[in-house]
Parts: sequence; C-alpha cells; structure tokens
Amino acid sequence: CTKEVTIERSRPCPDCNGRGARSESDVKTCPTCKGRGQVEHATNSIFGRMMTTSTCPQCNGEGRIVTNPCSKCGGTGLVRKRETVTVRIPAGVENGMQLTMRGEGHSAPRGGVNGDLLIVIEEVENAQIKRDGNNLFCTKVISVADAILGCEVTIPTIDGGQKLRLAPGTQSGHVEKLRGKGMPSVNGYGRGDLYVKILVWIPRKLDKQSKEAVERMKAIGVTEPDPNRDDKALFEKEAQYF
Repeated sequence: CTKEVTIERSRPCPDCNGRGARSESDVKTCPTCKGRGQVEHATNSIFGRMMTTSTCPQCNGEGRIVTNPCSKCGGTGLVRKRETVTVRIPAGVENGMQLTMRGEGHSAPRGGVNGDLLIVIEEVENAQIKRDGNNLFCTKVISVADAILGCEVTIPTIDGGQKLRLAPGTQSGHVEKLRGKGMPSVNGYGRGDLYVKILVWIPRKLDKQSKEAVERMKAIGVTEPDPNRDDKALFEKEAQYF
C-alpha cells in the first residue's frame, strides 16, 4: 500500500536560495583557512616539530563565510518546513522493520547531499488473525452438531473469506492448514500458510427436547469416546499444555 507521512525537515531557504546570504557577493572566502576548511598547527615534541590539521574554527570547515546573512534563515541557508511524503509500503513488512527513502531527509547546507528518511513499521494487530513470521493463525468455533455431521465454514484470510470443508467427526483442537494463505514474503518469494484451529462449542444448558435427544444418542453408545490413531495424536498434543 501507500501511506502519507507528514514530517518537519530542513529545506533550502526560499529567500536566499540556500546561500545563507542576501546575495552572492556576501559570501566570501574564509580568511583564516583561505578556503581550505582546515587549518594547520605546529607543535613541538620529543620527535621535533610536528604539523597537525583541524577544522577551521571561523568557517566550520566550509571554506567560506557569510558577511551579510539572510534575515529569514540567519545565515544557515536552511529553514524548517512541514511537508507530506508519500511512502510505498511493500507487501509482507513486519513490525519493527525499517524502510529507507534516499534523499528525503534533511537538506544539507550550501547545496550538499540530502539525508535519508527512515520509516519504522508499526503493525496494528488483527482481532481475528495472529501472525508469526509469514504464517498466520486463527480459530473457528463450530457447534457440536456440525462437528458430528461435518460442515462447511468460512475462514477469514487476508484475501477475503475462504471456504473450508470439515469432515464428520471433527475434534475440538483439530488444526487445518491452508497452504499459501499466509503473508507474502517481503522479498517476493512465496507466501506463508494459514493455520486454522477448530474449537467445538458445548452448550451449557439444554431444553427438555434437546436433552432427550442427547440421552438417546448416549443410550445407543454414539457419544462414547472411541478415538482413532489421529485422534489420539491430537489428544496427546493437547495434553502437553497441562
């Protein structure tokens, strides 16, 4: 997607075109360093006379000075300006990732190279879907009847609703994997998967007719636990949480 970000950054002064002076003639070569931006110092040591260099204290290394500074920018050549920048967000970014927009930071004084604008991604959580890397996770609650008879449910995905067929006898805690329905890779190579955990809702209260129906099922042994190999593996996995 694209987002608009409003920032305050330094931009060339419109009154002096970034010179910092009222006119070109007001910019002079620094008399201290003669335009070099550095000055030399002679020091004596046990090894003899040595020469060292440092940044010119009068022009701060620029090699020139402003004799008649611009009243708007105070001679810096820069003013603060509030601007809106359009940022392209690539698919698959994660919380904490940093995007770099070259040259969109502060302007450098005297026509130097602009700095960069760094964008830090803050991801808003989704109420239905949780993320772990490129994989997504969600839960789907179904009724006892749907678990027994099988059903078709709609699963929320980042591409919209996805139909999922559940087999008769689906157990609570069963996990379905929808391959390729996760987040796209930020580098553009494939997508993660979406894992759907099925939870069976047990009603807390039954009316007389419903209770009699369940009792008839119990009487003929339909509700007695008879897990197959896959069911046992699921129950053993769930038992690890206790």
